[in-house]
Amino acid sequence: MVNFKELGLVNTREMFKKAINGGYAIPAFNFNNMEQLQAIIQAAAETKSPVILQVSKGARNYANQTLLRYMAEGAVAYAKELGWENPQIVLHLDHGDSFELCKSCVDMGFSSVMIDGSHLPYDENVALTKKVVEYAHQFDVTVEGELGVLAGVEDEVQSDHHTYTRPEEVVDFTTKTGCDSLAISIGTSHGANKFKPEQCTRDAKTGRLVPPPLAFDVLDGVMEQLPGFPIVLHGSSSVPQEEVETINKYGGALVDAIGIPEEQLRKAAKSAVCKINIDSDSRLAMTAAIREVLALKPAEFDPRKYLGPARDNMKKLYIHKIKDVLGSDGKA
Repeated sequence: MVNFKELGLVNTREMFKKAINGGYAIPAFNFNNMEQLQAIIQAAAETKSPVILQVSKGARNYANQTLLRYMAEGAVAYAKELGWENPQIVLHLDHGDSFELCKSCVDMGFSSVMIDGSHLPYDENVALTKKVVEYAHQFDVTVEGELGVLAGVEDEVQSDHHTYTRPEEVVDFTTKTGCDSLAISIGTSHGANKFKPEQCTRDAKTGRLVPPPLAFDVLDGVMEQLPGFPIVLHGSSSVPQEEVETINKYGGALVDAIGIPEEQLRKAAKSAVCKINIDSDSRLAMTAAIREVLALKPAEFDPRKYLGPARDNMKKLYIHKIKDVLGSDGKA
């Protein structure tokens, strides 16, 4: 058993309270490897932003649970080396799909876990979430639950439709489960193709797809029922078109890739939405930089020569999200 406090991590409780009161959101950046982690810590340390290092079940299997523990501990030490005296860093399980997985993460030093029972019948979702909460809270680990289903594909999480969260259920769910935050569905979705072309309009000048607006009426209904309660948005990558264009220019085949407009995320960040998940944007920034190097320098075979630019491109993206979208800079 490793407690997250031994690793220098924090949980989300105070972090979310400050975010709601301050009208900003905490970035939850998914990572799978060292370069992504370096870029996240560099960006957070430079901007003095609290940050959530987010690991999916697939990423945990890819990176190895033991290595992840030491990577998280190393991330805290690295942040201090970069001049961040009191790093506010969370290690969070994204889309945990079983009690056993959540328990394993708690036991290995995660400071926050998500149990996603949104695909289950309501009562089963409540029972599973409550079971995770009861275990995690023994060790001061915070728990995120979910109501509503997001469309799209991300690792093992996939659905061909979304179901908006029902505001009339949220009080009952949070009361019965005791969860610390709630992921809701208001039209965001996983992956780089968040919307089908028929759901969108096209910009007459650029020809680019324009996605439908998020259902802020659902968010307003949830906040009315749960004033001051921490709300989470999944599937909130904006899918930067310049990264998509770079990928396609150098041999990629991303068709009709479209994300959540940043102005809508800025609006959400000023509400009770205090955690916004971003994964696909990082993947796009990394892939774009790697493709460009390999295309322009076909003789290159030193991984540092293409992973270094990829890391720099991701850091640039993370700083932009922190400062220009979520408003979390200077908050830690």
